[in-house]
Amino acid sequence: MVVLWGTTLPARAEPSLRLVSTVTWEWDAAWFGGFSGLELSQDGRLMTVLSDRGTLAEVTLLRENDVIVGLAPLSNTLLFGQDDRPLKPNSRDVEGLAMARDGTAYASFELEHRVARLNIQTGVTNDLPSHPDFGKLGKNTGLEALAIHPDGRLFTLSEAAADATGMVPLYAFDKDRWQITHRVPLPGPFRPVGADFDDQGRLYLLERTVTPLGFRTRIRRLDLNAAPIKAKVLLTSFPAAFDNLEGLSVWRDQSGATRLTLISDDNFFPLQTTQIVEFTVLE
Repeated sequence: MVVLWGTTLPARAEPSLRLVSTVTWEWDAAWFGGFSGLELSQDGRLMTVLSDRGTLAEVTLLRENDVIVGLAPLSNTLLFGQDDRPLKPNSRDVEGLAMARDGTAYASFELEHRVARLNIQTGVTNDLPSHPDFGKLGKNTGLEALAIHPDGRLFTLSEAAADATGMVPLYAFDKDRWQITHRVPLPGPFRPVGADFDDQGRLYLLERTVTPLGFRTRIRRLDLNAAPIKAKVLLTSFPAAFDNLEGLSVWRDQSGATRLTLISDDNFFPLQTTQIVEFTVLE
């Protein structure tokens, strides 16, 4: 069973986003929930999600006048290791998803911190070489954010707090190895949980913090070509304005507008929800 409800009234965010859809999605299945990785097809109608219990699902987003009005689940599968066996509990906490235009996909993991190439059709993962820093990450401060640049390079950064300089390292996988290409400023209490590039190579960073009143979300757009990095804040939410948003996909709709689609991780906790939120960028 699929249950969908929400409001689609446009709202102005700070300072240059327009809210076009926000819906709560329920599906009566034991594996449903915990979604942290998200990618949309180029037409915004096929949604691929990963849960932190090692499930991959594909869903059709039903739209009317470019607003999400329903979901039609297509398939779901467990994630498997290189030995074709289902990933064990400690190795299946998948957090990030990135897909190239040619269909090549990657997933990032927490607990056993790593990035793997992912076969969307079979769910089989093949680990990429690691970086020495990955093994030093804390249990719950892993590689949450994963994104592919238009030039094909894969980028990731962890949910770890900023260092003494107020920065976090941004890693790029190129020529079969990871290297730190930038250090991203991380002001305030927010930490990175999702990322994606637009077709101009600008990095959109989804960040989260937790308050006694609920989750807060911040979205920033970063120009990595600037020195120092230029960051524009697109959204800073009030507590509990949204649920635990962790997944982000950036795409361009038929009108030419850039859209940001986000999904929340309900942590398999009954008081939380799986929420899909979508904005258009006001240029």
